[in-house]
Amino acid sequence: MVKICCIGAGYVGGPTMAVIALKCPSIEVVVVDISVPRITAWNSDHLPIYEPGLDEVVKECRGKNLFFSTEVEKHVSEADIVFVSVNTPTKTQGLGAGKAADLTYWESAARMIAEVSKSDKIVVEKSTVPVKTAEAIEKILTHNSKGINFQILSNPEFLAEGTAIVDLFNPDRVLIGGRETPGGEKAVKALKDVYANWVPEERIICTNLWSAELSKLAANAFLAQRISSVNAMSALCEATGADVSEVAHAVGKDTRIGPKFLNASVGFGGSCFQKDILNLVYICECNGLPEVANYWKQVIKVNDYQKTRFVNRVVASMFNTVSGKKVAILGFAFKKDTGDTRETPAIDVCKGLLGDKAMLSIYDPQVTEDQIRRDLAMNKFDWDHPSHLQPVSPTAIKSLSVVWDAYDATRDAHAVCILTEWDEFRSLDYQRIYDNMQKPAFLFDGRNVVDAKKLREIGFIVYSIGKPLDQWLKDMPAIA
Repeated sequence: MVKICCIGAGYVGGPTMAVIALKCPSIEVVVVDISVPRITAWNSDHLPIYEPGLDEVVKECRGKNLFFSTEVEKHVSEADIVFVSVNTPTKTQGLGAGKAADLTYWESAARMIAEVSKSDKIVVEKSTVPVKTAEAIEKILTHNSKGINFQILSNPEFLAEGTAIVDLFNPDRVLIGGRETPGGEKAVKALKDVYANWVPEERIICTNLWSAELSKLAANAFLAQRISSVNAMSALCEATGADVSEVAHAVGKDTRIGPKFLNASVGFGGSCFQKDILNLVYICECNGLPEVANYWKQVIKVNDYQKTRFVNRVVASMFNTVSGKKVAILGFAFKKDTGDTRETPAIDVCKGLLGDKAMLSIYDPQVTEDQIRRDLAMNKFDWDHPSHLQPVSPTAIKSLSVVWDAYDATRDAHAVCILTEWDEFRSLDYQRIYDNMQKPAFLFDGRNVVDAKKLREIGFIVYSIGKPLDQWLKDMPAIA
């Protein structure tokens, strides 16, 4: 019986291992983490992450061939294949601060693996790591191996939050990178055999280590670039009277381009895009490629510009001040169908409005008040570091309330900002919302989810990203 152990019970490790357990009943899968509350949650009826379909998969396998444990060393020493899915946050100080990945947790995991191993092991990189991480890990393992043979593989994840289980059941591709040596090729085959239980062989791509590591950064950079491209166009559409949805539809019909990731919005978020691009920028700079680094930096710059532009549009439209005005924020997660708030555009938009002394009332169906307050109290990149390094009790922001109902959030508000594309926001009773708001009533749609024409008929002044502007907005400066 093959034994798999995954170090790290987060957004990647938990769902990935649950699906492997479901699809490979003959393999024993143990997910380990030093966080007792996290493992307790995985063993309970309230999993630590929200992901459609995850509950059912975990309940099907847990206690049979899927286990969650804090006994890290025991299960690592017993495993044949060790997936390492620990965090690789962006460094906040020292060499490469603000760009480079912090490999502290990876290194300590590698040292622990070397220390407790009594048999040969395949060690699989599952976290997003900089190119050449495998080489560093290999050195740590071989210099501490005590005669044990370790093979390092890169097997990056390409999950999208909100559809992770569907993605795992039916992946576009599974990428496995290994050393081009007999031992490396044998290890690649062993991991390929695991995935072959449910993934068609033609979708399992085998490459060298460095190609696999770089492919993950490249994929995220290309996706983020598409979003920044359409967002840059959205600003031009507003200036010229074009409609970004029509432009994106026309562009997406070109089979060389395709329609995906062409929805204009208030900006991209999530744990990977910005982090991976900054990492890519740093690697380019370290390899003497400043022009390449600057090219990718621009993707981040346009994303930051889009968030600033949105805040400026809100403030400028409302007589150049939101001081003391109630602004309802609908949606705080970085996208629908997840409770994840890492790098969500809502943080920058809320901070921008709070900076202009707005009174915010926030509603999101999946994000807790504690999480929202914590996010708004943190410095950039703090979210990616262990909780003991984050603000313990976030400073209370008096001009902020978190409510559990969209109608409560919008009551007596001067404006509504939609920042996450939750399906429920499409079907709210906007007549009821309008009747209970201050007038003029503004709606700023950062995700293009509402029917602007219908809302204007109700009486709203509507701003939709990249759409022809209301007469009211045309008379206001684009920048406050």
